Amino acid sequence: MKETQKLNITKSRELYEEATALVPGGVLGARKPTDFINGEYPIFLESGKGCRLIDVDGNEFIDYLCGYGPIILGYREEEVDEAVYQQIRDKGFCFTLTQKFQNLLAKKLKELVPSSDMSIFLKTGSDATTAAIRIARAHTDKLKVMRCGYHGWHDWCVEMKGGIPSKFWEDVFEFRYNHLDHLEELMAAHGDDTAAIIMTPFGHPNHQKMQPPAPGFLEGVREIADKYGAVLIYDEIRTGFRLSMGGAQKLYGVTPDLTVLGKAMANGYPLSVVTGKKEVMMEAESRLFISSTFFPNSDAFVAALKTIEILERENVLEKIWENGGRLMEKIQALIDTYDVGAELTGVAPMFYITFRKDETYAYKAKRKDFYTQLIRKGFFFTPFHHAYISHRHTDIDLELTLSAMDETFAFIKEKYQ
Repeated sequence: MKETQKLNITKSRELYEEATALVPGGVLGARKPTDFINGEYPIFLESGKGCRLIDVDGNEFIDYLCGYGPIILGYREEEVDEAVYQQIRDKGFCFTLTQKFQNLLAKKLKELVPSSDMSIFLKTGSDATTAAIRIARAHTDKLKVMRCGYHGWHDWCVEMKGGIPSKFWEDVFEFRYNHLDHLEELMAAHGDDTAAIIMTPFGHPNHQKMQPPAPGFLEGVREIADKYGAVLIYDEIRTGFRLSMGGAQKLYGVTPDLTVLGKAMANGYPLSVVTGKKEVMMEAESRLFISSTFFPNSDAFVAALKTIEILERENVLEKIWENGGRLMEKIQALIDTYDVGAELTGVAPMFYITFRKDETYAYKAKRKDFYTQLIRKGFFFTPFHHAYISHRHTDIDLELTLSAMDETFAFIKEKYQ
């Protein structure tokens, strides 16, 4: 079987070379070429609509990254964008004081999210997780933090420690998802001084297989938090408004004290929130300071309210679970047929294809070939992050994706036989 022809990404590469003299690394964070497959993926995009992207060289892709999660409906969702345009045009969105949409969205969250009594609105996931930790420390008058999962780029949680004095993260301890005994050991040593346990309620570790909670795991963490008087925080930046309208806590039936939400809540507009129980959230009234010039901007509030309206009105998450479940079932059938060491994990709204590790490290080559063939065929996945399903993925899109995966698994089977 022949390899798929390599993409023409000449303009992307030219823009990147220009960018390296203007921006450290050319582009920041998880958008660097090395976070995909260098030389195979575009680096600059031109436009998007629905579930499709076009890069600066004119290549078109069916997208499964969804902006790393915010796009729950689709790119350039007309009803959401029009609501924002109208707000900007008719009323404005950046003022010294707050507009009514803060209250409307806080009430909607209280209706949907089990842990939500009161809310504080911010811009990014890192803003929200850091604010949640500050609130928890103020509420408990304790210092230490137990963490599980990725929680952003701020000093206390970022994996790369360059530029950060050790004092900013030395009181933060990481425990493994679905390993309750590990958390129990850490809390036996540090529990009396632990302010917060922050975790992703669904396991989506960086570059690794995804994990649903094992029976009793979330309940056990809840019990440990209560035993030591720690604030339990769910980082639902990815799972909120995607696994269910009330997040993973609604799906799995375990309620934290605080929740952080973002990404899919506003379909791409910058908005995050810390929401939680009144007795904890009220610490933010007078005991600590959380503020930004742009936190009250109403454009993203309007986008979130319209996004949630559409999600409810069109039963979007029910459809995503149905479509994603059907897609995963057929992907698993391909994996079983070709038996090349691929593994499928996750749930219907967000899933991941990895390759089993082996002593010869052939899994790395297979992974590279798999995702190289897919991007060349016009399907935007990445080897190092899970995929998402959006509302605008059609049956035709999913069938085209399965056909491309069928060809790609066949190619790998032949190459590594």
